Amino acid sequence: MDELTSFINNIKKYSTTSNFSTENARQIIIEINNFLFAYKDKQFINNKSDEIYFSEFHKYWLKNHENILGKEILNEEKCEEVAEALHKVYIITKGEAFKQVWNTYGLSVEDVCNIRFLTANQDFNGSRNFKDFVDIFNKDKSVFEIGNIQKDPAAYVKNINLGKLSQTDKRIKYAKNVCDFLIEHNTTPYNMIKDVFNNDVYEFRQTLTSYLGAGYGNKKTDMFIRDMVVLGIWKDVKNFDKIDVASDINTIKVALRTGILEPKIPLLSSFMDIFDYQYSYIEKKNAEAWRMVWEKWKEKYPNDVLPSPCLIDYFIYNVVGKQICKENLCIFKCEHCNQEFICNRLNKKCGKCNGNLVLVKRVLPCSNKEGCEALNGIEFCNTYHIKSCPFEKICCEKNKNLQPPKAISIKGMTGWESGYSKIGTGGGGLRS
Repeated sequence: MDELTSFINNIKKYSTTSNFSTENARQIIIEINNFLFAYKDKQFINNKSDEIYFSEFHKYWLKNHENILGKEILNEEKCEEVAEALHKVYIITKGEAFKQVWNTYGLSVEDVCNIRFLTANQDFNGSRNFKDFVDIFNKDKSVFEIGNIQKDPAAYVKNINLGKLSQTDKRIKYAKNVCDFLIEHNTTPYNMIKDVFNNDVYEFRQTLTSYLGAGYGNKKTDMFIRDMVVLGIWKDVKNFDKIDVASDINTIKVALRTGILEPKIPLLSSFMDIFDYQYSYIEKKNAEAWRMVWEKWKEKYPNDVLPSPCLIDYFIYNVVGKQICKENLCIFKCEHCNQEFICNRLNKKCGKCNGNLVLVKRVLPCSNKEGCEALNGIEFCNTYHIKSCPFEKICCEKNKNLQPPKAISIKGMTGWESGYSKIGTGGGGLRS
């Protein structure tokens, strides 16, 4: 009998009575809490002495999350449609839509590479932008010296003004370990691609992502490689086409809404996905889905295609995900005449009677025939006279409000690791 079946049977014992009492309710709540948030006995995961099952549900979800979410969740037909739409954008913009404009503030390529490599692993949900680090570098270049960071990573985290943000313990570990990576390879961020990896960005990717505790998973590594190539800092690289679109909330959101990624159920809350099994799986499948899109594009238009799927990233996450595919079309109603107005900004007065306007709701531009109003303030749409989302005819109605998964940090004072509780003891969980 698996964990879920056992839980259901326990619930049935208290819910099938004709005289449901407060005591029945108490027992059911205890069973729910024990199943989701408490462990029976310490059972090690994969025989690792530092990892135990969080709960019976955790044990079940670890074994079954892929089957529940679906093994085959890439929609090939939708990938072809999205590829066609991206090719159209590529032709209309002459490829410019896929280029991220980077300001390197006059720094040398060596310094840009160094700063970017030493700070990308510190970017937790957009902690800081590159200009902030450039200003620190210009005031004191020694802050970014590898030897100094390796000797005192806590001082480095403080010096780049991240010491007061969350998860400081993780930041310190990442700072030290990424320097250990460089020291072990006897190299610098700028030189390592040529001197250590023979210009093979895929070999570099595999080596860095397998280096534990450096803070470089697939997403951050793919983004770093993409930036180094786009900026022309790393030249004549090999296997650039093996670098993926970075999976983040925006690229996953667009994948879900276009239908190129089709999990069998709506994605679970992070409160259910303890330890990020769903999140990691969807991240992986999202990268596979965008790669399939790129492969369909390349197959049909080999002379008009980006050299790597990772270059799709900027347009998908920044233009579509962050600007177009969001509820930025405002619907107002006049308090006096009840006339409804649609706009992409907050108006104060009715254009008909000068009465006060009340915001009724915000909706996606694609959900209203006047949705183009919401795109007027977007630079990309204005530059290329785009009046609707490039994927508007691809997304089906039932997918338009699908949301990407979220993650809760495993480690740290507010992470799940601190929330263990044994059945019968009470307590446990997170605190803010």
